[in-house]
Parts: sequence; C-alpha cells; structure tokens
Amino acid sequence: MLRRSRSEPRRGTPADLLVVGLGNPGDEYARTRHNVGAEVVEMLARRHGATLKKGKERARVDEVRIDGRRVALAIPLTYMNDSGDAVRLLARRYGVEPEQIVVVHDELDLPVAALKVKAGGGLAGHNGLRSIKAHLHSEAFLRVRIGVDKPVSKERGVDHVLNKFAKRERAEIDVTLEHAADAVEAIATKGIAATMNEFN
Repeated sequence: MLRRSRSEPRRGTPADLLVVGLGNPGDEYARTRHNVGAEVVEMLARRHGATLKKGKERARVDEVRIDGRRVALAIPLTYMNDSGDAVRLLARRYGVEPEQIVVVHDELDLPVAALKVKAGGGLAGHNGLRSIKAHLHSEAFLRVRIGVDKPVSKERGVDHVLNKFAKRERAEIDVTLEHAADAVEAIATKGIAATMNEFN
C-alpha cells in the first residue's frame, strides 16, 4: 500500500523524481489527445492530496511523498512545442538529472489506450519531447507513453492531436490514465527496470 501524503518543499535538497505531464494550456485543449500527459499528473496530484500552483518555472507544480520518495509534479504552462523551457527550469529547481525526469505524453505510434514505459531513446517526431531534449541536451529522460493512434494522414496530424476522443475511446483512455499514474508511482518506488517489466 502506497503512503500518500503532502510534503512541504525542502529548499536545497534534490527531489528523487520530477514528473512532467505534457499538454497545451487553456480550457480549449482540455481532454484532447495531446493533453493526456497533463491529465495523468492532475490525477497523481489528486491521489496524493497535492495542489498544482503556478510557479516561476512556467509550470503548475507541487510536491508529494510516494513511499518516502520526494516527487515533484509539474504541468508546463507553455505550449507543447516549448515544453523544454519549463522542464529545464524545473530540473534546475529540483536538482534532478535527465534520468530522474519522467515525461508523460501522448504517442501517435501506439493504438488508442495502449501504455508503454520507456527509458531514453528516440523522439518519434513528438515536438514536446524534441523541445525537452533541446533544453536538457539529453534524451535520457524516462517516458510514460499513452497511445492516441495515428491520424488518417500526415496532413491531419495537428487536427488529430488537438481533437477530443470519441466516446468509446474516452472510456478506454480513462482506464489507461489510471494505469499510467500507477506506472509513475511504480517508477518512484521500484525503479524504471521493474516498472517496464510490469507495465510493458
């Protein structure tokens, strides 16, 4: 059983993990395919009694304890293509290396509601991940990938990720988001290798 409780920030002490949920800011983008990562971090905040508040790092942030591990939760307030700007500032604030950063994001290369956990690797054309790599000068960060399926054509790519899910898809995605939050907790408590074995 995970111990879920708030923790007060401890300035000068590095966090064990920084979890970043990608998406676009604003009500018009809420619950779209591109914002599933942000939804997972919102879910983690609710689970652990956190309140995500606007910080200096161009993100909504708070900290929680997961089985004694200090975990920072963040949702960038930048648009997706500039996510790396916020992640760079957050990494500096919390004193974490790329290997201690978990990025939760949508994935076109996976079918709707599929879930994969990954350590480092390529960017699969994802502009948010590309921005993070550019700002961190590393692609070693961890990923929790949530499938949103491919658009019918490359020309429809932007419309696809900015659209909301169909009703049937939404029901499936809601279950996957819970599993994605579970996966983040597992990374915090068991490490990336064990989590990949469990969830992939």
